[in-house]
Amino acid sequence: MVDNSFTRGVILFFRLAIGWTFLYAGVTQLIDPGFTVAGFLGATKTFHAFFTWFASPDMAPVTNILVPWGHLLIGLALVSGLFVRVGGFFGILLLITYYFAHMDFPYVEGKVNFVMDYHLVYAVALALVMVARGGMVFGLDGWLARQAFVQNHPSLRPLLG
Repeated sequence: MVDNSFTRGVILFFRLAIGWTFLYAGVTQLIDPGFTVAGFLGATKTFHAFFTWFASPDMAPVTNILVPWGHLLIGLALVSGLFVRVGGFFGILLLITYYFAHMDFPYVEGKVNFVMDYHLVYAVALALVMVARGGMVFGLDGWLARQAFVQNHPSLRPLLG
């Protein structure tokens, strides 16, 4: 774990900032009765067949549930600092998925971004939060790691961080 206050502050900032981004997305999608992934996934260019499968009539109802709840749970994990490694893993997975969904190779979201865009930056920042054990910095992972149940079940420790 990082041991100086500046680095802990930076790790905390990125954990909370990325967590808030996911949390806000999840909440707004859950309260929007018209939310659907069909428009976003139907407009993909790179890996179009893969992404449109998630928007197909059979899969769209499932995807429309998983996306907002996934955003919400990832956001809650990061903001609270509880199970940051688990939330971070799924957050990176979603960010990389969105990166490819926005891509019209080699451009991302139009001609503005050539190969690189904010999804990759967020994914790398989230990976750094995980490596630095960001859940131990003013997060519930630090508290949970000290509890007897986790102390008696060391197989749970890799989930915390």
